[in-house]
Amino acid sequence: MKIGLQVPSFTWPGGDAAIGPTLAGIAETADAVGFDSLWVMDHFYQIRGVGRPEEPMLEGWSALAFMAAHSKQATLGLMVGGVHYRQAGLWAKAATTLDVLSGGRSYLGIGAAWNEEESHGLGFPMPPLGERFEMLDETLQIVHAMWQGERGSGAAFSGRHYQAERLLNSPQVIAKPHPKILIGGGGEQKTLRLVAKYADACNIFGGPDQLTHKFSVLRERCAEIGRPFDEIERTNLGQVDVTQQTPAEILESFRSRAAVGVQHFIVSMTGVDDIRNIETMGRDVIQQVHAIEPKAI
Repeated sequence: MKIGLQVPSFTWPGGDAAIGPTLAGIAETADAVGFDSLWVMDHFYQIRGVGRPEEPMLEGWSALAFMAAHSKQATLGLMVGGVHYRQAGLWAKAATTLDVLSGGRSYLGIGAAWNEEESHGLGFPMPPLGERFEMLDETLQIVHAMWQGERGSGAAFSGRHYQAERLLNSPQVIAKPHPKILIGGGGEQKTLRLVAKYADACNIFGGPDQLTHKFSVLRERCAEIGRPFDEIERTNLGQVDVTQQTPAEILESFRSRAAVGVQHFIVSMTGVDDIRNIETMGRDVIQQVHAIEPKAI
């Protein structure tokens, strides 16, 4: 089983000037102790449930590029990108840039988004949800075309939301056949259909019961288009606190996900700015996580 680290908050001791050095230490330590992946949210205001809108929030691609320079092995991705924040071709170029500069370690994490407050606050258009799903479908078509061959398909694209005259991508991605496309969300009629059609990975919220159901639906969506279900990496988000939980308790949360087919459990850590907590995960948890075999479903 794989283990990822999501960093959802940058409210750390030392204020704004300490964010860079602290994030560098987190990335370096997490990479060194064996985390398989590193993630940040794609938000511009801090979100409800994590903190106040006024709390520090970094732009996602820039933060990932910084973390790439402070890591060597872990893959890096947005959990997950809001499709309406960037034009379709820019999604492909940003993920390609991260992939090239990190030596083939990028994910393209993307979804239909939800946070109206930050969009309205900063002047981003916030189309209705149905339109955002159309934009997501077209964006994924464009990304796949730009990741074809040595320099992209070179073809034109004409959709309802995007028009492109030449889908050129130079340099081309290093990861083969391309960086994993991860779509976030568990909507059964639209999101999971897009996962089956375009994605290499999914991220679905919830505990074991909800995951069992959603994976079953995803299998149905794959069968509808004749795609092998096992081609899609199954990921899930959670939370750990090494200051309050024992290693056994933390490992049980991984085993419970693996038992329903989760292959990559991505966690936020309480006190992540104290690298001793990351070192504790490395010493007491990560090797045992890697020995867990996700259930074949």
